[in-house]
Amino acid sequence: MSERTVVITGASDGIGAAAAGQLHALGFRVVVVGRSAEKSAAVAERLGADHLTADFSNLDDVRALADAINERYPRIDALLNNAGGVMGKRRHTDDGYELTLQVNHLAPFLLTNLLLGKLLASDATVVNTSSVANRVWGKININDLGNANRYTPHKAYGDAKLMNLLFTRELHRRFHQDGLNAAAFHPGVIATNFAAGSASLLRPLYRNPIAGRILGTPVQGADTMVWLTVARPGTDWKPGEYYAGRKRARANRQADDPALAAELWDHSAAMVGLK
Repeated sequence: MSERTVVITGASDGIGAAAAGQLHALGFRVVVVGRSAEKSAAVAERLGADHLTADFSNLDDVRALADAINERYPRIDALLNNAGGVMGKRRHTDDGYELTLQVNHLAPFLLTNLLLGKLLASDATVVNTSSVANRVWGKININDLGNANRYTPHKAYGDAKLMNLLFTRELHRRFHQDGLNAAAFHPGVIATNFAAGSASLLRPLYRNPIAGRILGTPVQGADTMVWLTVARPGTDWKPGEYYAGRKRARANRQADDPALAAELWDHSAAMVGLK
């Protein structure tokens, strides 16, 4: 197998770092992307990999990240949109959007679109890290994507993870015929620093040392992500779908609404300044 390039966001810790290690071992050229320069560099140094830094709460950081990737790498065989998390009290970014919405959906939406030319030229795979929270808490109001009227940390997170599925569906509809393959997945409930800075109901689960003993490991959480990257789309898995444990999983009913997927794409493009 000739060397293939994979870009992984949220790769300075948790399942992103675990996936980076596994894909490096399989012969991929790995680009580690994280918010912390120190942690990203440490992961990359262990692997002998490249690293870049971007804070997804700042869309200019996302644009600079895309510029750096487009400049440095002649092809991108896989983009793993893994960065995200549950936030605390409702607050806006400097870009003017609710933080959960921006970090989990708008930033990866923008990054994917800014890399789209290279992704299409490489017949790439795009993997979006979603969550079972899409089904438990997600209920999107297209006119209130930032949950100005019904905000809780877990409601905002469930909506954002549902947006990841709708983005996957619409990315598939628009570009699969041009060679792009997209999928979303749920990693499971994994013992990581996820939700560490939030006020969500999920925080005690992830921060409790006793509960941590029964949670999955980052390597286990990364398994489906790595499988979707390495396996053959159209043969081993069906593009445009949502997976858990290497099998197609049941999603929120809104995820199967093509009109909503198209409308969300248009709203998101306007919000991040894409034509």
